[in-house]
Amino acid sequence: MKGNKIKLVIFDIFKYVMLIIAALVALVPILVCIFAAFKTNDEYASSTALQLPESFLYFDNFRIAIEKANMFKCFANTFIVLIVVLICSVLISAMTAYVLNRFTFPGRGMIENLFLFASLLPGIAMQVTIYQIMYKLGLINHLYGYMIVLMGTDIISIYIFLQFFENLPVSLDESAIIDGCTYFGIFFKILLPLLKPAIMTSLVLKGVSVYNEYYASSLYLQNEELKTISTALYTFTGPYGNQYNYICAGVLITIAPILIFFLIFQKQVYSGMASGAVKG
Repeated sequence: MKGNKIKLVIFDIFKYVMLIIAALVALVPILVCIFAAFKTNDEYASSTALQLPESFLYFDNFRIAIEKANMFKCFANTFIVLIVVLICSVLISAMTAYVLNRFTFPGRGMIENLFLFASLLPGIAMQVTIYQIMYKLGLINHLYGYMIVLMGTDIISIYIFLQFFENLPVSLDESAIIDGCTYFGIFFKILLPLLKPAIMTSLVLKGVSVYNEYYASSLYLQNEELKTISTALYTFTGPYGNQYNYICAGVLITIAPILIFFLIFQKQVYSGMASGAVKG
């Protein structure tokens, strides 16, 4: 018995030590970023990463980051892209899942398998072909072209909606058809309102990936006026060194909208993620 108690104590100690280490791994980079954002150029050059700044009231780095990186314009571009992509992506994914789940037609199984196969392909490996297509269609350096790339088939969202459609009885569709409702009416008036947890899950996953997306933005939006918030911080990098105090200030500015959104809608986010994780 004593041996078992000792083992349990050792396990508990090990568990808490690992949790503390994991917390430090997550928090230390954030603290370094916060400290650097409030340091002057000379102070940043002469101090260590974890050394506190002389004053947390030094906001020039934030002003310079906003002005030099044109962050307000970048925020506007990002939110336009975010809103359009989220609305279209959710609708496309939900309608695709509706067709695959509710209708029987030749090749349905092959289409589902192709979606699964597509999810296994690394996106970066297909960028050469995609870029050639975008170039020939004249979609480079246009926000709508960038949106089309991001609205490409979202495999994860499709499978999330498929999972929820499996738990919605077909009798709903049959009753609506008897009452004279069309398939579009069934989808938009009956089924779509019942998919709120799946929609929230898809919005969270897709929204985070779109907001943080860097590669496609830097590839397809090379015009300075079309930069998104993820590429704005590249302004402070160069061949002669990186201005990390400005970069850290910009990082905190870019985090602020997502943090505010999460604090306001955290209950909806948690409930949507939890509902999307299980069936029933």
